[in-house]
This record gives sequence, C-alpha cells and structure tokens, in this order.
Amino acid sequence: GAMDPRCRICIFMGKTDPNAPKHRQQSMVLVPMDTPGVQVLRPLSVFGFDDAPSGHAEISFTNVRVPRNNILLGEGRGFEIAQGRLGPGRIHHCMRLIGMSERALSLMSNRVKERVAFGKPLADNDTIITSLALSRTEIEQARLLTLKTAHMMDTVGNKAAKREIAIIKAVAPNMAQRVVDRAMQVRPWVDISCCSLLVCYIKMLSSSSSLHAFTVPPPFPFPPPHPGTRSSRSLV
Repeated sequence: GAMDPRCRICIFMGKTDPNAPKHRQQSMVLVPMDTPGVQVLRPLSVFGFDDAPSGHAEISFTNVRVPRNNILLGEGRGFEIAQGRLGPGRIHHCMRLIGMSERALSLMSNRVKERVAFGKPLADNDTIITSLALSRTEIEQARLLTLKTAHMMDTVGNKAAKREIAIIKAVAPNMAQRVVDRAMQVRPWVDISCCSLLVCYIKMLSSSSSLHAFTVPPPFPFPPPHPGTRSSRSLV
C-alpha cells in the first residue's frame, strides 16, 4: 500500500471524458509518489485494524501533472482494466479463504482430540463429529467450485466464466466464516484473541457476497405457473 516506504508509484483511476459512454469515461494513470501535489494524509484501518507502518492510505492529489503516456492501455480504458483483473483477483481471494479454512479445521481437529470433557474426548461427541464433517464437506465443495471456475477462465475466458466467478465469490467467504466459527467453539479462549482478525478479514471479503449472489442468473427462464395456481412472484 501507499504507506509502505518501498511504494514509489501508484495507479490513479479517474474520469477523463464525462461525455463518453459510461464504460469509457474512466482512465488509469501511473503517478509517481514523489510527484508535486501528491500527499499521503493518513493510514486507513479495516475493522479497527491497521497495517502500520505499511498498508493503505488516504491520499490527496492537488494539481498533479504527469506525462500523457502515463495512461495505461489508452484513454477511457480504466474500467476495462479493472474488470479484467477482478476475475483472477476473486479466484485468489477464494484460494486464500480455502487455505484459512483448512487451517481452522486442522486446529479444531487437534483440539477435539486433546480436550477431554465429561469423561471422554470431544472428538467422541456427536455434535463435534457433525461439525467436523460439515466443515470438511463445505471446504471441498468450495474447492471444487473454485477449481471449476479457474478451469473455465483458462479455457473459455473470464467473460464466459462470469457466472461461476460470482458463485465462488458468494460461496467461499460464507463457507470460511462458518468453518472458522465452528473451530472457535472448541478453542474459545485462544481463538477469540488470535483469530479475531481472521474473522474480520473473512467478514470483509463476504461483505459483497449478497451482491454476487444477486448477479447469478437462473440458467433458464422460470416456467409458467400451473393453471389455477398463483406463483410467488405474483404475490409481490
């Protein structure tokens, strides 16, 4: 982020032609951090946590001037660049969430084998067995969906895979949230302190999962209601 002392350049996205079609109004421009008019105002936090001394920052741009050839790909193609990296970026987030979930499940598995309550290990408790099974099942489902999406992006392209990308972006964070929550139930005094940032991170990634779910259209039109019945849509 901009707070990192190694950061020497930033990518600025702004409106360059308000009269162009909506998807051609934005451009991305390379701006060196030492350009006159660029001022780092303050570090930003997420859910109360910061990444000091690095991380993201609020930056002010006042009368900043750079050469015209600093525009990336061409004027009006900023939205195109942003959309082009969203698919791979979402795959990356889902992969990380699956890895986090695997670690949470491993911690939970080790704990229930060690902890004895009411004369038997927690691992012999039916509720714990069910929780472990659910976590393993949900992780594998999310993993296979992510692999399928990555395969489609490699073979038919991001545009054709946009539905699958939306699906995994909704599935993976919610899966990770459930898996981590189950793990915390058997390690409360440890995980409430050391995993709180992980939970906040997962919540941040899942914050737009409802939007992604909304963008997943049905693969076929809804069938007409049977004569003499009222569809749920007709009640709205």
